[in-house]
Parts: sequence; structure tokens; C-alpha cells
Amino acid sequence: MNLYDIEVMNSHHQKESLSQYKGQVLLIVNTATECEFTEQYDHLEDLYEKYHDQGFTILDFPCNQFGEQAPGTMEEIMSFCADTYGVSFPQFAKIDVNGSLESPVYTYLKEHQNPQLSKRIEWNFTKFLLDRDGHVIERFEPLVTPYEIEDEIIKLL
Repeated sequence: MNLYDIEVMNSHHQKESLSQYKGQVLLIVNTATECEFTEQYDHLEDLYEKYHDQGFTILDFPCNQFGEQAPGTMEEIMSFCADTYGVSFPQFAKIDVNGSLESPVYTYLKEHQNPQLSKRIEWNFTKFLLDRDGHVIERFEPLVTPYEIEDEIIKLL
């Protein structure tokens, strides 16, 4: 299985294939609207606007597993993100990133990351950078801001 074989639920609760992102440099992020890192939405949107035309896309997967910091419906989450941070990159339905209900996206990411890293996602705003072929290039923990990843994004573009 590769990344592009995976189907996810979009923000309107309809199945969507990740194959539509084939050929894009991707930054996949588990997010939360009530997290100490929520301001990173602003940074993510800046990078998306700056590089989207060059083939860069951010995929946002809200996750309520850590301190229930992604409360509310998808409509409420999307409204908050658009109104507060101007988010225009793709957002998907809430998922689990660990455990028995873990999304296949995160199973794939963790299986294809640096094997020396923990398979467990520790908190929201963990970021995975993928090349245009869907290969996981690097995992960045929440303390690493999106701006600190910019040079890596540029290399892949």
C-alpha cells in the first residue's frame, strides 16, 4: 500500500482518495483548535499561500486525542480556522493518530518515517513532510514551527 491508495473522510464526511495529491509536496499535520500550538495555523496558512502554486499542499487532520483540544463539529472547527487564521488548505474529518482507531494515514506515516523515531504521536501539531512521490522525508514534533520547515519544503519543490 502507498499513501495514494488511502481513502479518508473529508471535512464534509465524504470519502476522498489521497491520490488527488499525487505529485504534490505534502505537509500532513494533526491539529487542534484549543492547543498551545494552535497559532501554528497562521504559519501553516502563510506557507500554503506562498508555495501552493509550486505544488505544495498542507493536509490538516484535526485530532481530539490529546486533552480533547479539538472539540466541536467539523463545521465549527473549519469556521474557527477560517475566521481566525484564514485557513484555506484542505481540512479533513477528525481522526485518531494512535491506538486501535488510528487513521490509515497515520499508520502509513509512522511505518514510513525514520525507524529510530517513536511510532507514537505525542501531541497535536506533529508534522510529516512528504516528497512528490509520497515518501516520508521527515517528521517534526510540535515545538518545531512551520516556518522552521520552510527550507526543507523549498528543497522538495
